[in-house]
Amino acid sequence: MLKLAIIGLTCTILLILILFRMSNNPTICETSDGSGTLLNGNSTLNDDIIMSEHLQVDAILHYATSRVIPQQTLDEIKISFNLIKSLTPCNLLVFGLGHDSFMWSSMNSRGTTFFLEEDPKWSRAILKDLSFIRSNTVRYRTTLYEAEKLIDHYNKEPDCWARKSILRGNSKCKLALNMLSKEVYDKEWDIIMIDGPKGYFDQAPGRMSAIYSAAVMARNRKGPGVTHVILHDVDRDVEKVYAELFLCRKNLVNGVGKLWHFEVPPASDMNTDFC
Repeated sequence: MLKLAIIGLTCTILLILILFRMSNNPTICETSDGSGTLLNGNSTLNDDIIMSEHLQVDAILHYATSRVIPQQTLDEIKISFNLIKSLTPCNLLVFGLGHDSFMWSSMNSRGTTFFLEEDPKWSRAILKDLSFIRSNTVRYRTTLYEAEKLIDHYNKEPDCWARKSILRGNSKCKLALNMLSKEVYDKEWDIIMIDGPKGYFDQAPGRMSAIYSAAVMARNRKGPGVTHVILHDVDRDVEKVYAELFLCRKNLVNGVGKLWHFEVPPASDMNTDFC
């Protein structure tokens, strides 16, 4: 039964990737000599589209020949799939490297997709065959064991409060990811997917900092529109409590299984609280 379930899910993922590739295919017209020519005359754009198609084909072949499956269920993947499809090319930041990383990259192949992973050994294992994936290793300052105490810390530490919330250089707030690369800080992320770091044993980093930092990035957005935050494993207490504290129930627009989708607007008044 398990083998059949894995085969079924893998086949469905392949179908999603194929449909995604078809839906993002550039318009082609026939020339007088019968050759297919892209309607858009921008050669740089056309090259990007061709590279995008190659990456999507590679992803299809990758999952067709792999025994591993992504961390999310099919219904959960559909939410992210539809969102990325509607926004691509976009800036996509993903907390956590995994067997689904190739899939997310291929869906946004003409945009910027960047991964943050806490385990160097795991990063090397994932990236050895996927060297094109862009990622950083993050050394978190938290452990899951501290989750409740960190809420007290947030309430007492002014540098954690919404009105002063910054990430870069913020050493006083333990929830702030102050060790990220310039590339992460300098971009405005259209989608932030939180499916890491690990959060299922006491000494794991937990996702407290990832959730808090995603909320700060969204509040500080200067460009138009909202920041979409996809949070996985909301069946766990820490993910649920921190999501309601920083991402806000009022911003929850969709959810299925263990996944929630938030649309977090930029702060119109920086003196307001997170929620």
